[in-house]
Amino acid sequence: MSAVEGLEAVAPGLTAYVVPMSLVILVGLFILQSRGTADVGRLFGPVMLVWFFVLGVLGAWQIAKHPQVLVAVNPMYGINLIADRGFSIFFAFGSIVLAVTGAEALYADMGHFGRRPIRFAWLFVVLPGLMLNYFGQGALIIEDPTVVKQVFFELVPKEMTLALVVLSTLAAVIASQAVISGVFSLTRQAIQLGYLPRMEIQHTSETEIGQIYIPRVNWILMAAIIALVVGFGSSDKLAGAYGLAVTGAMLVDAALALAVAILVWKWKWPVAVAVFGFLAIPDAAFFIANALKIPEGGWLPLMVAALVFFTITTWRRGRELVSADIADSSLPLPKFLERMERAPDRVAGAAVFLTADASSTPPAFLHNLKHNKILHERIIIMQVDTMDVPRVPEARRVEVERLGKGFYSVVARYGFMEQPDVPAALRACRPHGIAYDEMETSFFLGRETLVPSTRSKLGKWRRDFFISLSHSASATKTFFRIPPNRAIELGNQIQI
Repeated sequence: MSAVEGLEAVAPGLTAYVVPMSLVILVGLFILQSRGTADVGRLFGPVMLVWFFVLGVLGAWQIAKHPQVLVAVNPMYGINLIADRGFSIFFAFGSIVLAVTGAEALYADMGHFGRRPIRFAWLFVVLPGLMLNYFGQGALIIEDPTVVKQVFFELVPKEMTLALVVLSTLAAVIASQAVISGVFSLTRQAIQLGYLPRMEIQHTSETEIGQIYIPRVNWILMAAIIALVVGFGSSDKLAGAYGLAVTGAMLVDAALALAVAILVWKWKWPVAVAVFGFLAIPDAAFFIANALKIPEGGWLPLMVAALVFFTITTWRRGRELVSADIADSSLPLPKFLERMERAPDRVAGAAVFLTADASSTPPAFLHNLKHNKILHERIIIMQVDTMDVPRVPEARRVEVERLGKGFYSVVARYGFMEQPDVPAALRACRPHGIAYDEMETSFFLGRETLVPSTRSKLGKWRRDFFISLSHSASATKTFFRIPPNRAIELGNQIQI
């Protein structure tokens, strides 16, 4: 929206068209998500290089006319400003922080690109362009303080303003696309780690594994963004919400870094607290400054954060209770094999039973044996685990254990950036003695029916929300890429 608002610098009469044009661009962007960005994505890099080059050139031009602006690098100016303003400086911090809010998105694609490309792009492209442009804006304000409202678009002659609006809009669209892609990626990771229910995930590229599209998230996000644009009406009114969201994330990152330093890196806690406590001081100052804007829109990120936190904790806790209920009613697989005195009749082929614990008998297996009173020649009890790493090497993909009497225990491992694929995992079992033939294999899946309990450990309102989340989860066979014509679902009623 802030880019389209540059139209006001072209002609003040175009102000009324800012919101409609922003909505058209946003809706078009979300509609195109299902097609992927592989083709147009090739233009993103060149456009952003042009964008930061233009930022730097425009700033350098103004600096050349008013080089005295460079004395602002002296930190004493900032220190004196804080000393003179006292507590009121926090109101200024709330606006100043908007100059650095993009830093929080710098490492959002760390998993896609790695540290080195991001560090290189920041040091040699982004930082120089931004620094020159900000100094250039300051130089222009020194020359003419009346341009402060649209100072960025005043950096160019009037006849070039429209071209700058177009370029800034393209850059904003690309930045928005990066955020949308990041939301898809984070949602998939949350699903894999068990913090959200399963959702349909579509791959939009045959060559780029990270190019995904999640329809449900896309439409929810589009509806929310439309509501924000219409409700707030301008980027200035959104500044409070944006500032609080980013500074809050920065402060949380500092706290999590402290936890990682102590628990993972094994730092001594006084050293960790000293280092990350010092780094958290500016984050805390900026967060407090933006907290003053809670009535002016800062309530929005707090509400969204509370809703997301409530959702993931409810889902996580609910799944723990369901898993505990299943575990209580299951029999350890070795004990079951010991008690299997007279083997039921066997039929040709293989049966695969998915379970959360490959060492116990899945409910679907017990139901199948109870009702059909037969077993397949090969019984594969399969557990799919998501590891705390982005990707798992193929050499560590599966772990197979022969249990005897035609039973196998298989554990398939995937990283949180990978999509589980049960048939592919079974094919990887061939070196371990399991020959997978799709046409001779049946997949037995448990279908959970959650029944409200009067003694729920979740509480009535969280229980009902968890049940609704469970109903919205995508089908197991779809999520694990199991052929629909080879899947058999067996019901299992669970009180929650």
